[in-house]
Amino acid sequence: MSHPVHPVTLEVVRHALYAIAEEMSIVLMRSARSPLLKEAGDLSSALTDAEGRLVAQGRDIPIHMGVMAFTVKEFLRRVPAERLREGDVWFLNLPEVGGNHLPDVKAIRPVFAGGRLVAFAINLAHWADIGGALPGSYVPWATECYQEGVRISPVRLFSADGPDQAALDLILSNLRGRDERQGDLLAQFAANDVAARRLGELVERYGADTLGACFEALHAASEAAMRAAIRALPDGVFTGEDWLDDDGVDDSPLPIRVRVTIAGDEATFDFTGTAPQARGPVNTTYFIACSAVYYAMKALAAPEVPPNDGCYRPLRVVVPPQTLLRADPDRPVVGGNHETSQRAVDAIFRALAPALPERITASGPTTSGVLIFGARTPDGRWTIFYETHGGGEGAGVARDGASALRVYMSNVMNTPTEVVEAEYPLRVEEHALRAGSAGDGRQRGGLGFRRAYRVTAPEVTLTSMLDRRVVPPWGVGGGRDGLPYRITLNPGTAAARDVGGKASLRLTRGDLVVIETCGGGGYGSPDERTADARERDRREGYA
Repeated sequence: MSHPVHPVTLEVVRHALYAIAEEMSIVLMRSARSPLLKEAGDLSSALTDAEGRLVAQGRDIPIHMGVMAFTVKEFLRRVPAERLREGDVWFLNLPEVGGNHLPDVKAIRPVFAGGRLVAFAINLAHWADIGGALPGSYVPWATECYQEGVRISPVRLFSADGPDQAALDLILSNLRGRDERQGDLLAQFAANDVAARRLGELVERYGADTLGACFEALHAASEAAMRAAIRALPDGVFTGEDWLDDDGVDDSPLPIRVRVTIAGDEATFDFTGTAPQARGPVNTTYFIACSAVYYAMKALAAPEVPPNDGCYRPLRVVVPPQTLLRADPDRPVVGGNHETSQRAVDAIFRALAPALPERITASGPTTSGVLIFGARTPDGRWTIFYETHGGGEGAGVARDGASALRVYMSNVMNTPTEVVEAEYPLRVEEHALRAGSAGDGRQRGGLGFRRAYRVTAPEVTLTSMLDRRVVPPWGVGGGRDGLPYRITLNPGTAAARDVGGKASLRLTRGDLVVIETCGGGGYGSPDERTADARERDRREGYA
């Protein structure tokens, strides 16, 4: 049984742990080679206790953080603690080992004090290619996981003696952009190395027993705070649903359904009724379903509660097997990570709208809006540009939605135009707000935006992986839907064509790709919007 911890010590340790997680992400971002990491920040960092229970995380990407609450626990099922040594760094990307999709590669470092395992440092980085059938490893037509890239079961790539060069070569030889991938991998190693040193400093100052007692106290405090937050919600059973546009293989919408039961200080989220597992790459793991639930409850019920293992103990997630949210391991999943997960969040928001009308917002760009351009450089190397695109935020009960941003679980930045044009065979010819895309209402949604890419190389591959192109962002309480996404190749010409939300094609020099992102849904009846607000909309280009 852990001994009591002085409140001042607990607060100092808590802030130190979060500072370590933040420093990990900064080191990773500033050390990485690929613009996807060093500019867009598609990465996350966390610390766990010796049992793999989350104790601290960076202010990173909610999709990743909910998943990494499971990663070390699942890792320890395959690699027992007895096999771990000081200086080890293990890498993996298997979705079934507390994961999400293959491009998100996790690096795990056990941290020891006097030969005793006390914690783990873990970070996740999205690799711009993981060896799939298409550059960027997003394969819209994939019907099995093996088409999506290299599946890395837990493997020790570094030890106290240094890197395992044979194992590194085996992985890197199967990926496009080897030098860039190696740079990103080494950045992940560096981030965990810093975390191990910082945790060692904490142990030296307070001792391993006190650090362990702090972990237990932090879990207990967050659990108590989350239970109090749930008790403040109205008891009841609430249902909601949302729809994926399609799965990339079969052209029909797929439902995500949830039944939320609030009872006392616990909440159950039952996804029975969700579509069966799909042929195309929009399936997910149980860990992603939990990630969606954790995000939704943190956002709606307990935004100030520190996220850790204790925070999530009052939440129960029920997902039938062989459904979109708990697919068989051989199913393709690359798009499910950031598309299906966010449909689950939207379904939860719709379910809880009657119970929490003051906290719910309308839907917005609840998709990562992914476009991937792949090309060979003059010396034959692959260069891969992976970009996410935001849109208009959904309106709330007392405010309009903001324009041109990311919401929910896709907390990344856009790649600056200057970086795009310096690093890739593309020219950005337009980046502007999309007038008229916002959903009307008493409070209106935010505007999406337009971005136009001109191809400057002889041949480039284009892959799209996004949602909200068919099923638009919905309004609340009579608010109108926002305009859906649209991708057009060579608009205004005889060769113009609509590009699907999950498609792949080859481009040639001079082709123009225009992506128009969705607007946010409105809140309340448009008849209730004031004349002053209408005039401001007209003046600022929303109308």
